[in-house]
Amino acid sequence: MFQRDAIESFRFVRCTFDADTGVARLVYAFDDGPELVETITVPGAPFALDDVRAQAAERALRLLHLIAGVSYYKAAVPGSIRIESYEIDADTAALLDTVYLNGLGEFAYRNGLDLRERIRFPAQAGRSDAAPALGLRTHALVAIGGGKDSLVSIEALRAAGIEQTVTWIGGSQLIADCAARTGLPTLNIGRTLAPQLFDYNRDGAWNGHIPVTAVNSAILAFAAVLLGVDQVVFSNEHSASYGSLIEGTGEVNHQWSKGWAFESAFGEHLQRFIAADLAYYSLLRPLSELAVARQFAKLDRYDAHFSSCNRNFHIRGERPASRWCGVCPKCHFVFLALAPFMSKPRLVGIFGRNLLDEASQTAGFDALLEFQDHKPFECVGEGRESRAAMAALAQRPEWREDAIVERFAREIRTQLDATALGIEPLLELDAQHRVPAPLWERVRAHFGA
Repeated sequence: MFQRDAIESFRFVRCTFDADTGVARLVYAFDDGPELVETITVPGAPFALDDVRAQAAERALRLLHLIAGVSYYKAAVPGSIRIESYEIDADTAALLDTVYLNGLGEFAYRNGLDLRERIRFPAQAGRSDAAPALGLRTHALVAIGGGKDSLVSIEALRAAGIEQTVTWIGGSQLIADCAARTGLPTLNIGRTLAPQLFDYNRDGAWNGHIPVTAVNSAILAFAAVLLGVDQVVFSNEHSASYGSLIEGTGEVNHQWSKGWAFESAFGEHLQRFIAADLAYYSLLRPLSELAVARQFAKLDRYDAHFSSCNRNFHIRGERPASRWCGVCPKCHFVFLALAPFMSKPRLVGIFGRNLLDEASQTAGFDALLEFQDHKPFECVGEGRESRAAMAALAQRPEWREDAIVERFAREIRTQLDATALGIEPLLELDAQHRVPAPLWERVRAHFGA
């Protein structure tokens, strides 16, 4: 029986990598309990690494070990963290403190926990040497999640002439089908969690949201070093940096590891301590969710393949029979965000129903609007984006009589500042991003069109 409240320490036991098989083993434990072994499998073995790249791979492996540990640490959140087979410096410890504390923000809020005094990664005196350049070739590993955002990035990179490999983690058939639809080279990285974690959950372990994007970023960075490529690309827009405002608590960001704070800290750490020529960035950081939706609406080759419905991506549990459940916050937001930029028949055809004409879904859309509720704990756009999209639809004959839109115009719009409901200001490109300058010059015009 797992007794979470009796546990005193979480141990990073060791991490190993077999270059002949491409399998990394990440080992953890609570107190003197059994070893929890997670495996990461990178296709392409055997990997022939010279000494410099082998050392970089070891550094990337340790960073992955440390970040992926969040999946297990959260089960008991003990006050002692021990790293047993290697040491870390103060810079790495500070990064990990930030990732765990902020990445577990929603988890802590939902479970009524204060983690500020518990999360302290042990740092050794001294500083690590700066990482050398590895001579990585110009090529991007582009993370794909099966939704609209990564597809916008993939097509923008294709238009810019960047060689890329469409990359995902785990066994989702939906993502595999979407990746195949791109017609580009693909890379499916395996990740198997320690089986005891699911037993611990049944025994009353703390459970909840973790910073999945941080873990996936560390996996792709490790893979990039093994494969000798110089870019790891995600598709997180600038709206991801803004969380839900909870009365009495403050801001809690469900998607913190998709935000600018994580991207900038992690990207800088990679270049300082893993490989000086490894770029980590989100191609969509200058865009809002609405700007991404506008870009996606210009594509039609993925209409029958993409899905942003989170019920499709649970590790275990219910999945909808179709690609869209139609009732979760992600379905609500994607439908609303695409509606101003896509014909109504096309959008209704994608979802199989008109979500904006279902009065039973009023509460879900109110949360997106931040009307009498806070923004959902999901990867959805800011409230101002949802309000602007709804205001635009309220002016269009084909949408304004639908139940949700009509009710917005009648009951909500009059309570809002009309000068803050325009879409155009939300489509402007933001200056804050890590996209390499030569590439940004090429994709800026693409996104601005």
